[in-house]
Amino acid sequence: MIEKPHIILIITDQQRADTIAALGAPWMNTPNLDRLAREGTAFANCFVTSPVCVGSRASLFSGQFPHGMGVFKNFQPWEPTWVRSLADAGYHCASIGKMHINPYDALGGFHQRYVVENKDRPLFLEEHDRAFHDEWDKALHARGIIKPTRYTRYAEDPQGFQEALGCYSWELDEDMHSDNFVGDTALWWLEERKADTPLFLEIGFPGPHPPYDPTPGHLAAYDGVSIPVPTVTEAELAAQPRSQAEYRRNMITFNIDSLAWRENLSAEELLRLRRHYAANVSMIDEKVGQIMDVLDSNGYLDDAVVIFTSDHADALGDHGHIQKWTMYDTVERVPLIVWGPGRVPAGNTVHDLVQLSDVAPTILELASVGIPESFDTRSLLPICTEELPGRDVVYAELARDHIQSGAEFIIMRRDAEWKLVWYLDEPDGELYHLTDDPEEVVNLWTVREYAEKREELLRDLQEWAIRGMLQTRMGTSCNPQTPMPTD
Repeated sequence: MIEKPHIILIITDQQRADTIAALGAPWMNTPNLDRLAREGTAFANCFVTSPVCVGSRASLFSGQFPHGMGVFKNFQPWEPTWVRSLADAGYHCASIGKMHINPYDALGGFHQRYVVENKDRPLFLEEHDRAFHDEWDKALHARGIIKPTRYTRYAEDPQGFQEALGCYSWELDEDMHSDNFVGDTALWWLEERKADTPLFLEIGFPGPHPPYDPTPGHLAAYDGVSIPVPTVTEAELAAQPRSQAEYRRNMITFNIDSLAWRENLSAEELLRLRRHYAANVSMIDEKVGQIMDVLDSNGYLDDAVVIFTSDHADALGDHGHIQKWTMYDTVERVPLIVWGPGRVPAGNTVHDLVQLSDVAPTILELASVGIPESFDTRSLLPICTEELPGRDVVYAELARDHIQSGAEFIIMRRDAEWKLVWYLDEPDGELYHLTDDPEEVVNLWTVREYAEKREELLRDLQEWAIRGMLQTRMGTSCNPQTPMPTD
């Protein structure tokens, strides 16, 4: 075993935790992710620090919560930080696929980047003054393929666009699907690389982020498969904060990501949505298996750690919502598997709470690189071996943007028993007793019997925010679960 293992970080976009068969989703076809779970350590309760792509990714690559990095929403400028430390330590650092770095073509500490952004991203986004051609755009153009976007799909069939719920079958060249393209690029790159230096490779799949567009064969594999679908009542919707209702209206209005959302969906429509989503996950699973095979045949797996995760999840109709921008577990909880024979236990499932940003010190520890004091994270390695427990509490933050426009700022606090969601300058919020209400259906925010508990959790939230500011901005070590020094 070498001192510095190869480290492969695979990140999907918008993948739910309940999408891996070996981890409690028997309706899924994920043999390769199942293998990683059987041979590695899976974290059943990994929560993101932000329910949007850029906020979550900036947090992961900074080792800080959004308030430490100053990145709370999409389209904010940011670049990875600790990747440079790996490069300084002798790692060759490469990124293939989606990262959501802004500016999109910044190296961010990587030696090489092959950029692929959102599946639906038009070449020109005037509202954000953003225009570029990524590697996938160039490949599509070279093949003579017009990239499907919300604009092309709507122009072709306006009524069908409204009815599709973002669900399509990829009928073009299968190797030109964005997830296949990213996976195949990674395979080619690994086959061509000849260096013997330790490798840090980030592979970012664009899916299963909408549009939900699996290839026909993968979609057909889910014909007749029973997948759980949500039931949403008017009472649940009425108890949600005002901003949530505005968010639902926005998703119906904006038609973002080739997705026109609707209310009062039938069980059949929700099942169709989830089958498309599941098929897209299976596509990615197939590429993960091929990547593992190429890593093995080229000697990388002799000593390597493979980390599989996602930047946030997708509501898929839960609580009446689609996509992200909310603090429900169905959006906040993501899959996280750490595979590394000889370095992490095999067949282990950790149920303790962890944050996605905890991946940052884990990678640095694996690489024998010092962890900055500004990190508001903890390595997963001693949690894998039960040397240390996970977190008592996890948090997430989100600022107003053009989609979640109903609240200026939102903070979530969650422990094993309670979840509180606070909205800046808003009279309402969310309080759930997870022991009795794990589905987060009954909002107790205004229930007098729980007012004392609400105020207790609000005080904890305030203390966490202050300690986090001190730690990330002043380099002061003040873990929220560790008493402050008195001298």
